[in-house]
Amino acid sequence: MKIKEFLPGISISILISLIAWYLGNLFPIIGGPVIGLFIGLLLASLLINQKRFIIGMQFTSKKVLQYAVVLLGFGLNLFQVFNVGLTSLPIILTTIATALITAYVIHKLFKLDSEIVTLVGVGSSICGGSAIAATAPVIKAKDESIATAISVIFFFNILAALLFPHLGSWLGLSNQGFAIFAGTAVNDTSSVTATASSWDSLHGTSILEQATIVKLTRTLAIIPITLGLSIWQSKKDNTKERFSLTKAIPNFILWFLLASLITTVAMSMGVPAAIFAPLKDLSKFMIIMAMTAIGYQTNLKKLITKGGSALLVGGLCWLLISIVSLLMQKLLGFW
Repeated sequence: MKIKEFLPGISISILISLIAWYLGNLFPIIGGPVIGLFIGLLLASLLINQKRFIIGMQFTSKKVLQYAVVLLGFGLNLFQVFNVGLTSLPIILTTIATALITAYVIHKLFKLDSEIVTLVGVGSSICGGSAIAATAPVIKAKDESIATAISVIFFFNILAALLFPHLGSWLGLSNQGFAIFAGTAVNDTSSVTATASSWDSLHGTSILEQATIVKLTRTLAIIPITLGLSIWQSKKDNTKERFSLTKAIPNFILWFLLASLITTVAMSMGVPAAIFAPLKDLSKFMIIMAMTAIGYQTNLKKLITKGGSALLVGGLCWLLISIVSLLMQKLLGFW
């Protein structure tokens, strides 16, 4: 296939992503990926010659998404995450388990779409859009399922950023307690930042870095969960073939792990974190590109019809994660 066939779709996704990136920085509570997704949806309904862009959009939504996940690894210094996040690890593990078990039980009880339940469950438990980006290629999720999951995560991120700082004040959480609460109960990194910043504004404190590191500790769960899903998907797809772990694990997950190790070793040798900042920014931009392409290829009618069940899963996961996070803090003495 010729490069010129890819260029129209890739070019327009870059252009839209630049706009979404700018708007996402202005409105971090919403974020660039969500803005890109909805611009893509709108564009698909307005353009007449859609086929001209579809090949490039398909490449962007699949391959560029995987490249973005690899670059995401350069934002993880494993030593720093372990050192600072260790105290919150029991809460992180408990909330992740809560979300995944809740999603599984709802799926079994109501016979909901397994793709949407998996994406919403993983997005709620780990790190929102980044976790969905890592999981979607592994389970071969359809664009409609990805768009629905991202939309649901966005909705509950907005609620968290608006309500949690006031809820924390009403409950009398300490600064450390709220940092852990924000880092474990808010889905997406940008929304954790917005929620922690709101607390700092209300109380004149500085918990942003601590909340972010708690959130980064959660991000590490991408590795075991995507590996587990890879093995499950491989067995599902090749029931008559002998199972192979090397074939089951996607290459981009291994590259993600390698990027994390490179960052960790380099920073332990004195390399400043700022060196990796451009790669982290590029990863975020590529996720926006992928979400734009996914929005462009999404059937709006299907998105709306699937939205109710996804909201049910996302709402229950969000509610139970919040409750469990607070209960674990009470139990461990952070509150």
